[in-house]
Amino acid sequence: MNGSLPSSPNMVDIKLKRGSAGLGFNIVGGVDQPYLENDNGIFVSKIKEDGAAGLDGRLQEGDKILAINGVKLKDLMHRATVDLFRTAGEDVELSVLKFPHLTNGPTGPQPEHTPSASSLGLLAALAGAAAFFAFIYMRHLKKHF
Repeated sequence: MNGSLPSSPNMVDIKLKRGSAGLGFNIVGGVDQPYLENDNGIFVSKIKEDGAAGLDGRLQEGDKILAINGVKLKDLMHRATVDLFRTAGEDVELSVLKFPHLTNGPTGPQPEHTPSASSLGLLAALAGAAAFFAFIYMRHLKKHF
């Protein structure tokens, strides 16, 4: 092999043009701050919707970044990786390992949870029981003085 990264069906190259807000994503990981147990790689932690990565749409939270402009990110500290991103230039090529993003239900905004009547009833019953026991306790104290 000539030193290039191994090819995988889950590996993609993504070219981004740095915008006014940078590349538009945050990273976690590194040898000094492992994100996953037994993996000190660099992972995408947040995509900014209006940033270069968000507008491009291919990079996703949880993806592992293997290289920046051909520089492998193996065994690097977090700060060194951040510095590589900062000095990568305007046109940045990322080698990315995509992980399946499993969803179990709707992925859009979720409705706000409102307590059900049974939850409110249980809360009222507990408050009533607490008041009753406080009343009994106070009556018990008055008898001993």
